[in-house]
Amino acid sequence: MRLGVVVLGCLILMGCGQDQASDAPATEPVAEAAPDATAQESDPGITSNPQRNAYFGDTHIHTVLSFDAYLMGTRGTPDDAYEFAKGAAISHASGFQMQMKKPLDFLAVSDHAFYLGMMRALGSKQGDFAEHRLSDVVAGATSAEGSTAAFQSVIGHLVSLQDGGEDDLDDRNVARSAWREIIEAAERHNDPGNFTTFIGYEYTTSGPEFENLHRNVIFKGGDVPTQPFSRLDSSDPEDLWDWMDANRAEGRESLAIPHNSNGSNGWMFTDVRYNSDVPIDAAYAEQRMRNEPLVENTQVKGTSDTHPLLSPNDEWADFEIMPIRVASTLPSQPNGSYVREAYLNGLKMEAEQGFNPFKFGVIGASDTHNAAGSFEEDNYWSKTGLMDIEPQLRGSVPLDSSPEGDPQYAEGASQYWGASGLAGVWAESNTRDAIYDAMRRKETFSTSGPHIKVRFFAGFDLSDDLMNADNAIEQAYAGGVPMGSDLLRDGDKTPSFYLWASKDPDTQNLQRLQIVKGWLADGEAYESVIDVACGDGLAVDPATGRCPDNGAGVDLTDCSTTPGKGNAELVTVWQDPEFDPNQRAFYYVRVLENPSCRWSTYDAIRAGVTPRPDMQAVIQDRAWSSPIWFMP
Repeated sequence: MRLGVVVLGCLILMGCGQDQASDAPATEPVAEAAPDATAQESDPGITSNPQRNAYFGDTHIHTVLSFDAYLMGTRGTPDDAYEFAKGAAISHASGFQMQMKKPLDFLAVSDHAFYLGMMRALGSKQGDFAEHRLSDVVAGATSAEGSTAAFQSVIGHLVSLQDGGEDDLDDRNVARSAWREIIEAAERHNDPGNFTTFIGYEYTTSGPEFENLHRNVIFKGGDVPTQPFSRLDSSDPEDLWDWMDANRAEGRESLAIPHNSNGSNGWMFTDVRYNSDVPIDAAYAEQRMRNEPLVENTQVKGTSDTHPLLSPNDEWADFEIMPIRVASTLPSQPNGSYVREAYLNGLKMEAEQGFNPFKFGVIGASDTHNAAGSFEEDNYWSKTGLMDIEPQLRGSVPLDSSPEGDPQYAEGASQYWGASGLAGVWAESNTRDAIYDAMRRKETFSTSGPHIKVRFFAGFDLSDDLMNADNAIEQAYAGGVPMGSDLLRDGDKTPSFYLWASKDPDTQNLQRLQIVKGWLADGEAYESVIDVACGDGLAVDPATGRCPDNGAGVDLTDCSTTPGKGNAELVTVWQDPEFDPNQRAFYYVRVLENPSCRWSTYDAIRAGVTPRPDMQAVIQDRAWSSPIWFMP
């Protein structure tokens, strides 16, 4: 298992084989939209809510067309991924059926553009690839052992390219054919008003030592380029943004979403350009924000909100932390790798240099390589197909070879992974235009798996009685700004913040509603976490700024939870007692559920063993809003 993880890392992140010339320009346009796509989007029968609805989705799904997913045994197609998202059961590589408790509202299949469709072509052993030297071993990726052997062979191919030579796996005809398959599946399943699909892909780049810089590129409509821009074209994200800008100038709108900054070893939110010591500038910030308005702060490979070393006074910072770089066993330094610190650094850059390259909204996503996201702790199938489907392979249950009385566990990245996450948007309707526009204006939120809804507004004219008003949201839009927005100074007035959250009916009640604040004072950046609403009718302790313990617990023998604790809904109007109209600041919401069992504890209970002592036994699932930035 450990070897499989290392091989996967080398394959995804090695610098070999990149920046090669392709046989067709990646920016060549093609009209791929279904003939009636525009008519469907503007269908007068689609209900539009001016106060906006919450929609949940996933923008990070890998299928048989991703080189690594294929080698992991996944054979689920883009069509399968969309059927799963709509509530159907589909087959895992190992044969069992994967299904969620409830469907999603939108989805984007985002297969790796790097070697797109190529492993499937090799594994078919047909046509041009019937006699390819790698066909047999790739076709044999139908077990954990076969997957490891296939990864070893493909990595050997990549190593051979370091001394030069043509990459016969960089076949752009295969890639374009697979890209058309992705486009056609998205158009087939797009059902405006009911279920929305987006055409997308993953741009998979990195630094020279596994510094993760991956992005998902999501197109607004059906008019997309002939083929996606990949690391085979350039490993520099600024070149991706140039490509996106060129497409935008020709009417093809898109945005990119960085993910797993936690595994970037400080590269994702650095203050210098890619793989250099050249400082970023205003032009860089403007281009990045134009192309990357959002960031994933939670997914299967851990949480990228904050880290205990960066937020030592945040008792909930130690949540699903992945301490290593993506697809590697090397440690990932926290500085430059987490979103909250990036927000703070962005405030400083804005104050000192006049630009902010880190003004992101947030979403969650799964990054599944099974064509189906695993969002439920008690129904968890992890991420990498055949390579981590068994509890022993993902390190939650002792190996059969363990000595008597001395449990030994598989060591690998899977032990740090979790049943996360989901993207939430507030949009007028379940259509491409409305959901994409919500992502553009950053009226988005993320969850660690549950369908928790969060709203957040700020304004100088919000009533203290807003939480009791029948038209609270209408008043909030009229008198304030929603999450993802700037709040401009109004003299010396203190703003009010409206916060609301409701639980997922299939998971735990809500325990507390929090504000995370970051601000500048005398040129230094500070942060604080404030509880602003408590479950169970409890009041925030003014001395600690914390809700009292509500007594919610978990029985680790059967994962039952304390009944009758927490709330289905939490709402409040809050003012910052430390507000200073001269200070730059950001505010965002974090809402916590009552504790519940982690997936690894469910694995242990089902196996009849004690939960692994160095794994978290319980977690508190949560949701985060995008920030509101106060601009003095």
